[in-house]
Amino acid sequence: MTITLFPTQKLQSEVTLPASKSISNRALLINALSRNTGLPENLSDSDDTHVMLRALQTMPETIDIGAAGTAMRFITAYLSVTPGEHVITGTVRMRHRPIRILVDALHQLGADITYEGEEGFPPLRITGNNNLQGGKLTVPGDVSSQYISALLMIAPTLHKGLSLTLTGQIASRPYLNMTISMMRDFGAKIEWKDKSTIEVLPGSYQQHTYNIENDWSAASYWYEMVALSADKNAQIDLAGLHRESIQGDSKVQLLFNELGVETLHCINPDGTEFVRLRKGGSITSHFSYDFTHQPDLAQTFAVTCAMLDVPFRLYGLQSLRIKETDRIAALRTELGKLGCDIQEEDNSILYWNGDHRQTGDIPVIDTYEDHRMAMAFAPCAMKLGSLAINNPEVVSKSYPAFWENLKKVGCKVCK
Repeated sequence: MTITLFPTQKLQSEVTLPASKSISNRALLINALSRNTGLPENLSDSDDTHVMLRALQTMPETIDIGAAGTAMRFITAYLSVTPGEHVITGTVRMRHRPIRILVDALHQLGADITYEGEEGFPPLRITGNNNLQGGKLTVPGDVSSQYISALLMIAPTLHKGLSLTLTGQIASRPYLNMTISMMRDFGAKIEWKDKSTIEVLPGSYQQHTYNIENDWSAASYWYEMVALSADKNAQIDLAGLHRESIQGDSKVQLLFNELGVETLHCINPDGTEFVRLRKGGSITSHFSYDFTHQPDLAQTFAVTCAMLDVPFRLYGLQSLRIKETDRIAALRTELGKLGCDIQEEDNSILYWNGDHRQTGDIPVIDTYEDHRMAMAFAPCAMKLGSLAINNPEVVSKSYPAFWENLKKVGCKVCK
């Protein structure tokens, strides 16, 4: 399927964001480990969360998690400490996403995991048991935080708990702090012993009612809409976002100050919070930021800067190579269609000096089975007048209502 987007001239509306996929999937796993039969409140309606929920509730012999990387990492750890034998697999792309670091770590803890295909990649055959000893473990800190979060979340079930030392630069530390905060909410005894070591004491999780925040990562696309809108009075209200959020991507509100969008934290008469985005302040002449701790925001900022003619240098992108697609290559290709020659450096930096070249007709953006490619490029229609996007259904991975929300604020979405 291909859709064509046409912008709204007046951008003033309220938008209901999805619940956080990152929080939802952690809450589901911890909730299952606590043996709670109830579910967390305000669960995400994303594909990733549906996959996670279905797997935990049905536990079939073969668990197909599709394209859900979070579910692959988290459920692999969960199956290791849960009696029974299962095979976990996914899409073709998922079967080419590395998982060796997590499997090696689980092996050191005593887990019984074998590769069903190519070594180092799914599918995996896991024979779980609830008698893993735990103890001391060292893993690289510069890999996906989901590996580390998976190990942390099963740690209270290990007989000796877990002392986890992270080597090198620690990527996505806010996601680790999110995991730690949520584990504590469910009664786990966990703390940073120093800058690189996390200690988890053995003990059971407590059953707990848990309400999930709305998604700051999803909010980033509405910041981009406001930034690129021609409406000088552009304003979007987003409910369910907290000023004191456990989501690292809440950093988006500070970063977009440099791109002409300000954030107001507001309270409804009933006491609930909402965030108001509106144009305000000057736009920087050059944008530079290290996205090591907020990698899911990198696409939003690369595209926004390019559309605002703001040269940029984005650091800390090493994890983008192993996401739903190679996001570094995808960004370079698709921004190239918009006339921007994006350069890369050291496999972890993207930069652009501001030069443009002429392009042809309405660009058609490919999405590479990556929800964030679709959502990061959609706001370009505000600048370009129209934009076509292939395979728009990929947004269901994290934000199924995205295109409907665009229609609600006045954009045209034509098939």
